Amino acid sequence: MAQAPGLARRLACFLYEGVLLFGVTMISGYLFSALTHQTHALQGREALQAFEFVVLAIYFCWFWSRGGQTVAMRAWRIRLTDLQGQPVSQTRAMARYVCSWVWFLPALGLSRLLHQDHSTGQIFGWMAAGVLIYAAAALLHPRRQFWHDAWCGTQLVDWQVKAPAKKA
Repeated sequence: MAQAPGLARRLACFLYEGVLLFGVTMISGYLFSALTHQTHALQGREALQAFEFVVLAIYFCWFWSRGGQTVAMRAWRIRLTDLQGQPVSQTRAMARYVCSWVWFLPALGLSRLLHQDHSTGQIFGWMAAGVLIYAAAALLHPRRQFWHDAWCGTQLVDWQVKAPAKKA
Protein backbone atom coordinates (compact mmCIF):
# COMPACT_ATOMS: atom_id res chain seq x y z
CA MET A 1 0.00 0.00 0.00
CA ALA A 2 1.33 3.45 -0.94
CA GLN A 3 2.35 5.83 1.79
CA ALA A 4 0.58 9.13 2.41
CA PRO A 5 2.71 12.25 1.99
CA GLY A 6 3.57 14.07 5.20
CA LEU A 7 1.02 16.49 6.57
CA ALA A 8 3.35 19.49 6.18
CA ARG A 9 3.90 18.65 2.51
CA ARG A 10 0.16 18.27 1.89
CA LEU A 11 -0.51 21.64 3.55
CA ALA A 12 2.25 23.28 1.48
CA CYS A 13 0.59 21.84 -1.63
CA PHE A 14 -2.75 23.16 -0.34
CA LEU A 15 -1.29 26.69 -0.07
CA TYR A 16 0.33 26.48 -3.49
CA GLU A 17 -2.99 25.30 -4.94
CA GLY A 18 -4.61 28.38 -3.42
CA VAL A 19 -2.10 30.66 -5.14
CA LEU A 20 -2.78 28.98 -8.49
CA LEU A 21 -6.54 29.07 -7.96
CA PHE A 22 -6.37 32.82 -7.37
CA GLY A 23 -5.61 33.19 -11.08
CA VAL A 24 -8.31 30.69 -12.09
CA THR A 25 -10.97 32.47 -10.05
CA MET A 26 -9.88 35.93 -11.22
CA ILE A 27 -10.18 34.92 -14.88
CA SER A 28 -13.48 33.11 -14.38
CA GLY A 29 -14.82 36.03 -12.30
CA TYR A 30 -13.90 38.43 -15.10
CA LEU A 31 -15.61 36.14 -17.60
CA PHE A 32 -18.74 36.01 -15.41
CA SER A 33 -18.87 39.78 -15.01
CA ALA A 34 -18.41 40.31 -18.76
CA LEU A 35 -21.09 37.78 -19.69
CA THR A 36 -23.62 39.07 -17.16
CA HIS A 37 -22.79 42.76 -17.59
CA GLN A 38 -22.13 43.01 -13.88
CA THR A 39 -21.62 46.66 -12.92
CA HIS A 40 -21.22 46.31 -9.15
CA ALA A 41 -19.23 43.72 -7.20
CA LEU A 42 -22.22 42.67 -5.08
CA GLN A 43 -24.62 42.50 -8.02
CA GLY A 44 -25.32 38.82 -8.67
CA ARG A 45 -23.03 37.71 -5.85
CA GLU A 46 -24.79 34.38 -5.29
CA ALA A 47 -24.73 33.59 -9.01
CA LEU A 48 -21.01 34.41 -9.13
CA GLN A 49 -20.37 32.12 -6.16
CA ALA A 50 -22.29 29.30 -7.85
CA PHE A 51 -20.37 29.91 -11.09
CA GLU A 52 -17.03 29.79 -9.26
CA PHE A 53 -18.11 26.58 -7.48
CA VAL A 54 -18.73 24.98 -10.88
CA VAL A 55 -15.47 26.32 -12.34
CA LEU A 56 -13.50 24.87 -9.42
CA ALA A 57 -15.38 21.56 -9.75
CA ILE A 58 -14.39 21.37 -13.41
CA TYR A 59 -10.77 22.25 -12.58
CA PHE A 60 -10.36 19.64 -9.85
CA CYS A 61 -12.40 16.86 -11.44
CA TRP A 62 -10.58 17.27 -14.75
CA PHE A 63 -7.11 17.00 -13.20
CA TRP A 64 -7.98 14.32 -10.64
CA SER A 65 -9.63 12.03 -13.18
CA ARG A 66 -6.90 12.57 -15.81
CA GLY A 67 -3.64 11.72 -14.16
CA GLY A 68 -4.59 12.23 -10.51
CA GLN A 69 -2.66 15.47 -10.09
CA THR A 70 -3.41 19.17 -10.26
CA VAL A 71 -0.55 21.51 -11.13
CA ALA A 72 0.26 22.00 -7.43
CA MET A 73 0.09 18.28 -6.72
CA ARG A 74 2.52 17.64 -9.56
CA ALA A 75 4.95 20.19 -8.11
CA TRP A 76 4.77 18.58 -4.67
CA ARG A 77 4.84 14.99 -6.05
CA ILE A 78 1.46 14.05 -4.63
CA ARG A 79 -1.08 11.97 -6.51
CA LEU A 80 -4.73 11.11 -5.94
CA THR A 81 -5.71 7.47 -6.46
CA ASP A 82 -8.43 5.11 -5.36
CA LEU A 83 -7.67 2.67 -2.55
CA GLN A 84 -6.23 0.14 -5.02
CA GLY A 85 -3.79 2.72 -6.41
CA GLN A 86 -5.75 3.20 -9.65
CA PRO A 87 -6.81 6.53 -11.19
CA VAL A 88 -10.10 7.91 -9.90
CA SER A 89 -13.24 8.16 -12.02
CA GLN A 90 -14.94 11.47 -12.71
CA THR A 91 -17.77 10.44 -10.38
CA ARG A 92 -15.36 9.72 -7.54
CA ALA A 93 -13.48 12.95 -8.29
CA MET A 94 -16.76 14.90 -8.07
CA ALA A 95 -17.66 13.20 -4.78
CA ARG A 96 -14.24 14.11 -3.40
CA TYR A 97 -14.63 17.71 -4.56
CA VAL A 98 -18.01 18.07 -2.84
CA CYS A 99 -16.82 16.36 0.36
CA SER A 100 -13.64 18.43 0.44
CA TRP A 101 -15.71 21.51 1.22
CA VAL A 102 -15.75 20.21 4.80
CA TRP A 103 -12.46 22.16 5.05
CA PHE A 104 -14.39 25.44 4.84
CA LEU A 105 -18.11 25.00 5.50
CA PRO A 106 -17.96 24.72 9.33
CA ALA A 107 -15.98 27.97 9.57
CA LEU A 108 -18.26 29.78 7.13
CA GLY A 109 -21.35 28.49 8.94
CA LEU A 110 -19.96 29.53 12.32
CA SER A 111 -19.14 33.02 11.09
CA ARG A 112 -22.68 33.31 9.73
CA LEU A 113 -24.15 31.99 13.00
CA LEU A 114 -22.15 34.53 15.00
CA HIS A 115 -23.21 37.30 12.58
CA GLN A 116 -19.61 37.90 11.51
CA ASP A 117 -20.30 37.24 7.84
CA HIS A 118 -19.34 40.78 6.84
CA SER A 119 -15.98 40.80 8.62
CA THR A 120 -13.44 39.45 6.15
CA GLY A 121 -10.68 39.18 8.75
CA GLN A 122 -12.80 37.15 11.14
CA ILE A 123 -14.04 34.87 8.36
CA PHE A 124 -10.48 34.15 7.25
CA GLY A 125 -9.49 33.61 10.88
CA TRP A 126 -12.26 31.03 11.35
CA MET A 127 -11.34 29.39 8.04
CA ALA A 128 -7.64 29.18 8.95
CA ALA A 129 -8.51 27.62 12.31
CA GLY A 130 -10.91 25.19 10.62
CA VAL A 131 -8.31 24.15 8.04
CA LEU A 132 -5.68 23.53 10.74
CA ILE A 133 -8.10 21.54 12.91
CA TYR A 134 -9.28 19.48 9.93
CA ALA A 135 -5.71 18.84 8.79
CA ALA A 136 -4.74 17.75 12.30
CA ALA A 137 -7.71 15.37 12.28
CA ALA A 138 -5.89 13.43 9.55
CA LEU A 139 -3.51 12.30 12.28
CA LEU A 140 -6.43 10.35 13.77
CA HIS A 141 -6.92 8.36 10.56
CA PRO A 142 -5.08 5.01 10.61
CA ARG A 143 -3.25 5.78 7.35
CA ARG A 144 -3.01 9.56 7.95
CA GLN A 145 -5.41 10.36 5.11
CA PHE A 146 -7.83 13.27 5.15
CA TRP A 147 -11.34 12.26 6.17
CA HIS A 148 -12.96 13.34 2.91
CA ASP A 149 -10.62 10.89 1.17
CA ALA A 150 -11.71 8.12 3.55
CA TRP A 151 -15.37 8.90 2.83
CA CYS A 152 -14.81 8.86 -0.96
CA GLY A 153 -12.52 5.85 -1.20
CA THR A 154 -9.57 7.93 -2.39
CA GLN A 155 -6.08 8.52 -1.06
CA LEU A 156 -3.20 10.92 -1.50
CA VAL A 157 0.08 9.12 -2.13
CA ASP A 158 3.73 10.00 -2.64
CA TRP A 159 4.42 10.09 -6.34
CA GLN A 160 7.88 9.98 -7.83
CA VAL A 161 8.27 10.45 -11.56
CA LYS A 162 10.15 7.52 -13.01
CA ALA A 163 13.33 8.50 -14.77
CA PRO A 164 13.60 7.35 -18.38
CA ALA A 165 15.62 4.20 -18.87
CA LYS A 166 19.18 4.77 -20.01
CA LYS A 167 19.97 3.63 -23.53
CA ALA A 168 22.90 1.28 -23.84
